[in-house]
Amino acid sequence: MLSYDELTAPERELWDVFPEGRRVDLRTGAPEEDRVADGGRWGPERTVRAAVVAALLLGANTGQPGAVARLRLTGARISGCLDLAGAQIAHALWLEACWFEEPVNLLGASTQTLVFTGSWIPGIEADSARIEGNFSLRHCVVEGGAPTPFNRVSTALSLTDARVNGGLLLNGAKLVAPDGWALSAGGLAMEGGVFCKNGFVAYGEVRLMGAQLPGTLVMQGARLEGPGPRGVALTLDNAMASSLKFSDGFTANGTVRLRGTQVTDNVTFDGAVLNGPPTDDGDAPALLAMHLQAVDLDLTLARPPSGTLDLRGAQVSYLHENENSWPERVELDGFVYGSIKTADANDERHEAVGDRESVARRVAWIRSSPGYNPQPYEQLAAWYRKAGHDDDARRVLLAKQRHRRRTLSPAARAWGHLLDVTVGYGYRPWLAGVWLLALTLLGTLSFGTGSPKPVKQGEGAPFQPLVYTLDLLIPIGGLGQRTAWYWPSGSLQWLAYLLIAIGWVLTTAVIAGVTRTLQRS
Repeated sequence: MLSYDELTAPERELWDVFPEGRRVDLRTGAPEEDRVADGGRWGPERTVRAAVVAALLLGANTGQPGAVARLRLTGARISGCLDLAGAQIAHALWLEACWFEEPVNLLGASTQTLVFTGSWIPGIEADSARIEGNFSLRHCVVEGGAPTPFNRVSTALSLTDARVNGGLLLNGAKLVAPDGWALSAGGLAMEGGVFCKNGFVAYGEVRLMGAQLPGTLVMQGARLEGPGPRGVALTLDNAMASSLKFSDGFTANGTVRLRGTQVTDNVTFDGAVLNGPPTDDGDAPALLAMHLQAVDLDLTLARPPSGTLDLRGAQVSYLHENENSWPERVELDGFVYGSIKTADANDERHEAVGDRESVARRVAWIRSSPGYNPQPYEQLAAWYRKAGHDDDARRVLLAKQRHRRRTLSPAARAWGHLLDVTVGYGYRPWLAGVWLLALTLLGTLSFGTGSPKPVKQGEGAPFQPLVYTLDLLIPIGGLGQRTAWYWPSGSLQWLAYLLIAIGWVLTTAVIAGVTRTLQRS
């Protein structure tokens, strides 16, 4: 137990003002002497033992009636380990421009508001902590040290399974754990928002798996400079949030994982840079958003991602894109969206329909996925149909059949080519009319040069080349010409057989096209 006589001069000053909540400022006023990065050289006149800080927070000097006791300290060197693991802390802690000799331990602690501003700290462990208020680390530098029993890799800030009833304020902070985890906060439960903007930088993976973030995660302008051991810059797998804001220059030099993330409002990457982890083949994902659920997904990036985008199984109501949204490879199987809006150079958003170039671009977008999957085509066609562009929907479905054809056997591919040329797999039934007109003209001219023989002398209608050709091409019913005349010349008779066969193919294709039309209706 500390006695007042054992305290140094700065410690006594802090001890005396604590009951009234007044601040102790140990800075000299000279900028070159007050640099926090050089705090390890500050002398005894600016040193406060961590044990003194802990003793005050745990009630060593009780408050006075009519005043709110709190610990407020600026410009101090904190010597020793500030160990508050499991503590019940009833007073707020405000530390500004302080330099810590050892990590801060808040494991399992229950505290009031914690404010560290502009300080240098060699790691904070606050797993399972309960914070009744804000937890602020604005403009702090927090560096990871050696692994601990609770974190198997170097971790700068650990908040696993912690609960914060206010906000987590990391604006301007720098979390450094290049070979480990800059922030480990799996299962974090927030009442307020998480703010990582205004110059926030992380070296190492930021982990928020299964976090509850009802007050928004704001990372506008944040820089995730170095991925963790897995090549991942940010992990939000299975997290729940009201919105995720990765915009205004947000940069991730590693994979951003949103697998199974549920967002009640929007996920925005407006103006973001998704570089993905450095690999030799460039196939590592820049964004992995499998089974993401959100209202809006804004992918109006500052430049194209350097890795793949994986949207398999994701569901969004509105997808926003621009010319930089899509890399060379996109995974789209199972991706469901209600509308696609394109942002122009003036950032005006409009429905991305209305021209053939748009359809061709979207088909190329789908074909950037490896292998053949019918769902992305069907989803795109459904969107075009919903927007009232049935012709564009048919073009997409035709592209689907052509893509599928590549996966078939040689015989099936040959039959597919025939259906494509004749009627466009039923999505272009008007091609059958073009073929019918061309074959009618061919037959009329060819049969008009010969003299057929009647099947029965003196019976049947006179020979008419045009009617005879139509009778051959139309397999249903009859016009009385095909059964009444035959050709002694082998070439014209074989032409007649060929027209009969083509007539059946055209009729079958037309019926298929009409059936598809009725099914869509």
